[in-house]
This record gives sequence, C-alpha cells and structure tokens, in this order.
Amino acid sequence: MVLSDRTISRLLGEGRIEIDPYNGALLQPSSVDVRVDRYFRVFHNARYPYIDVKEPQDELTELVEIEDDRPFILHPGEFVLGSTLERIRLPDDLVARLEGKSSLGRLGLLIHSTAGFIDPGWDGHVTLELSNVANLPITIYYGMPIGQLSFVLLTEPAETPYGADKLGSKYQGQRGPTPSRYWKNFVAEPNDLSQRQSPDVADAGGGGARGNFERVES
Repeated sequence: MVLSDRTISRLLGEGRIEIDPYNGALLQPSSVDVRVDRYFRVFHNARYPYIDVKEPQDELTELVEIEDDRPFILHPGEFVLGSTLERIRLPDDLVARLEGKSSLGRLGLLIHSTAGFIDPGWDGHVTLELSNVANLPITIYYGMPIGQLSFVLLTEPAETPYGADKLGSKYQGQRGPTPSRYWKNFVAEPNDLSQRQSPDVADAGGGGARGNFERVES
C-alpha cells in the first residue's frame, strides 16, 4: 500500500518517518520531494585501468563541493554520485522508493541507476546516481528538488531491518555521496561457490556429464 500525503504527514508528525531538514512545501499527493546537496563525487577514469569490484579503489572518485549560487555541470554521458540534502530515517515496517522528477527526466537527467529501493530501518542520506543522457550539459543547483520519495507499508515489520548488526549494512548512517562498498561483500561473506562440485567431480562414475566430453590434446 502506497501512503497518501495525509498518512505521510501524520507519520512525520509522529516521528515514525524522519526527514531532516523537512519543508512542508515538499509534500506531494503520494510522495515527498527531496533536494540535492552541494557535494558530488566525480570519477577519475585515468587512475585505474578498470573498475575492480573486489577492490576498494579509494582514488576512483573525488569529492567536490559547489557554492550556493554556482551550478554543478553534468556533461553528456557523464556519471557522478550526488546526495540528498535530507537525512531519511524509516521505521521497520516501511520501505521507500526513490524516483526522479518528470520535468528533469524530460531534460535527460537520471537520478539513479539501480538504487531506487530504500529498506526499512534505513537511516542516512541517500546517494544519487546521476547521469546525463541528453546531448547538452545540464546544470544542477544546490538545494533544488531532484527526486521524490514514496512510501510503501509492509505486511508486517521486518524481522531484520536495515542496520541490524547481523546484516553488516554497508551504508547505514552515510553522509553525503558515498562510493561503492561492494568490495566488502568479498571480505565479509563466505564464498559458497567454492563448495560446488564440477560436473566431473559430481559424476565420478564416468557416465552423464563426464561421459559426454572427450579430452582434446593441444
């Protein structure tokens, strides 16, 4: 069930949803507009020959800050990380969906690639995956509405919400545009793929998959 403006307003008043800073003018019929912060992470493509998802690659991006009245210019085909001005906190029985603004989408500005889903229990700023699919540069100004959050009620509270110790949530409490921490998956999670047997091992009797292949000498 997607929450209406009345329910969103009530839950904000009760403190079950937290949006800081919050401006009532940002409330829409079934969502809340979010604004863009002044910080961006730009990619330095020449520093690494490729992006290795198993490595942190700390120098892949650089944090830049724009002044209040000067825009960040996003060039055609460029991809950068941004952040919502607002810190968002969700209870254990709500998820949020981040969507772009229609008017900005018509100019070619996309605000997320895949990270549009915000788990129950989330607390932090939301990182934006900004890309320009237009043929001209697009200006982005600090504090302008850049997206909108809608809220969906779960059938029951999550048993293990985001931020729970057992999850090892990588982005809980993040402030500003946060680079990928996907590499931590290779450190923290056991690799169960190594336990899988190859067809040759699984069919040691000589039939089935093993019997279908002949060894080719080079």
